[in-house]
Amino acid sequence: MRLSRAEYKEIARWTEQMRPTRQYVKMLTDRFPSHSQSTLLSIFSLEYQKRIKRTISRHHAPDVIESYYQRYRSEAKAHPTAPVLLELANEVDLSPALMARIILDKFLQGLDGRMSSKTVLNSFLKEPSLIPDLILANNIYQCTINDCCYGPLVDCIKHAIGHEHEVLLRDKLKEKNLSFLDENQLRTMGYDKTPDIILEVPIAVEGHIVHWIESKASFGDDQSHRNYLNEQFWSYWNRFGPGLVIYWYGFIGELDCQRDRGILLKDCFPTDIVTLCHAAAQDQLLESQNKDKE
Repeated sequence: MRLSRAEYKEIARWTEQMRPTRQYVKMLTDRFPSHSQSTLLSIFSLEYQKRIKRTISRHHAPDVIESYYQRYRSEAKAHPTAPVLLELANEVDLSPALMARIILDKFLQGLDGRMSSKTVLNSFLKEPSLIPDLILANNIYQCTINDCCYGPLVDCIKHAIGHEHEVLLRDKLKEKNLSFLDENQLRTMGYDKTPDIILEVPIAVEGHIVHWIESKASFGDDQSHRNYLNEQFWSYWNRFGPGLVIYWYGFIGELDCQRDRGILLKDCFPTDIVTLCHAAAQDQLLESQNKDKE
């Protein structure tokens, strides 16, 4: 789905007061019914992460962490079955999963008097039942399952969705009988930074030559696309030539402005692919028609 920059900004403005919970995502889809839920969730995730990056430092101040922790302990003691951490995170406009990490880290420091290792912290976040405090374990679990932007559950879902679309891309290429090398094959050949697909025989899409394809299971906004251009796409262009980027959940239409320089954007697998064999057959047909006219 291609959105104009104005359309994107309208959605982004509407997300400014949203929290990363499923209830708010439902409100977003009700507000913009003509857009897919996947596209809207991807846009919200991008905008929410920008908001968190702007404000996260204030939540990590030592006195703020201490106040959060003491408030959690007090309210959890008074209401042991209430979703104390989730409500606290929403009140202070912090991701529930990030609030869970802060409180769990503080709790673990109190157990042995020193900073907990990231390995231990991450293992408890992934499996709250291991936490030696049942009330805290329940609060961590509630934060994890109710956060649609951060946390181990979201990371797992994003990884699975990314893999799913890479498989979809490979299946589409096989349907078209196009010969290609995928990222894993390229790495075994010694390439370090590679696109998802290198075409062994280039194709043409909408009149543009394509040597490689990159799959992005996300929405392409200004900031993420600029970062991808600088960190990935131009590097691929320098090494492999012009290519195609598929933003499966859409992108800002104005960003598709590098076609003449060799980077084409699409929001789905292209249907109008011209292969070398197809082009050769067309040339032969044209030559035959010209001879008949003579």
